[in-house]
Amino acid sequence: MKANKELATNLQAVLVDLIELGIQGKQAHWNVVGTNFRDMHLQLDEIIDVARALSDQVAERMRALEVLPDGRSETVTKTTTLPKFPPDQVDTSQVVDLIVERLDAVADTCRRVHDDVDEADPTTADILHVVIEKIEQYSWMVGAEKKKPRKRSA
Repeated sequence: MKANKELATNLQAVLVDLIELGIQGKQAHWNVVGTNFRDMHLQLDEIIDVARALSDQVAERMRALEVLPDGRSETVTKTTTLPKFPPDQVDTSQVVDLIVERLDAVADTCRRVHDDVDEADPTTADILHVVIEKIEQYSWMVGAEKKKPRKRSA
C-alpha cells in the first residue's frame, strides 16, 4: 500500500510530536531539581525511551507506506504542537505539569488524526492505538505525583 497525502501528513504530525517529546523530556531530565528528583529523573528517562521507540515505529511505518519521514530539527521545531520547554532549572512539581501537558499534546495529536488514519489504513491506526495507550499511561503516572486521594462516599 502507498499512503495518500493526507495519511502522510497525519503520520508526520504524530512523528514530530513524538520526536519533540523525546527532546523536551531530555531537557527536563537534565534540568529538573527538587523534591523526588531521582524518581522524576528516572521516570523522564522512561518517557524518553518510549517516545524514541514510538517515533521509530511511526517512521518505519511511514517508510513501509512509501512516505519519507522528516525528523530534521528545523521541521520538528516548526511543526510540533508541543509548547516550548523552559530553558532554566525546573522544580519537580512544575516538571510534572509541563510533562503532562506535553504528553497530553501528543495524545491529542494522535486522537485528532486517528479517524482519518483509520479510514485510510486500519493497520496504521493500530500503531496510533499503541501510541495513545503508552502516552496516556505516562500522563496518568506523572500526573499522579500531584494528586491527592479522594475519599469514598459512604
